[in-house]
Amino acid sequence: MGQGPEIPSHLIELENSGNHDCFGCSPQNPHGLRMKFYSGDGALFSWLSVPGHLCGWENLVHGGVLATIMDETMGWTAIHFLKKFGLTNSMTVEYLKPVRIGEQIRVEGRVLQVAGKREATVEGLLYKADEVLCVKSVGTFRLFTAGAIARLGVIGEESIKKFDFLIQP
Repeated sequence: MGQGPEIPSHLIELENSGNHDCFGCSPQNPHGLRMKFYSGDGALFSWLSVPGHLCGWENLVHGGVLATIMDETMGWTAIHFLKKFGLTNSMTVEYLKPVRIGEQIRVEGRVLQVAGKREATVEGLLYKADEVLCVKSVGTFRLFTAGAIARLGVIGEESIKKFDFLIQP
């Protein structure tokens, strides 16, 4: 896989407590993607290469893994820019070009529209070298305050506290 990407110096890495097992973003999940996110220019960015145990056909990244990358990116985009918990309501994924295992990719997320206090539409784009667009995704996210997400019982109180630095009360 070689050396990792050079992250543009004007981007700011988002804090990630790391004390969780999320398949997408936990730095401690040995089977996960270990995505890191960076913010700047009105977008969220992540650079990664997908490990071999997540392949589909002939050394290609499995389509479900690509959908997971898009969902994770769009979810973090909603949380970071809208300062609320975002749960995926629906998403579409367009697979435009194949992505190979071990290939360096860049993912971008942007908020496209906010509909009131409870819903947002977010876009995810996945590129490989030479700015080749490989995957496009659009998701609708339901937005929740920390209190609302606690009342739903989706996330425990201790986990909610881990997001205090990102979420508005």
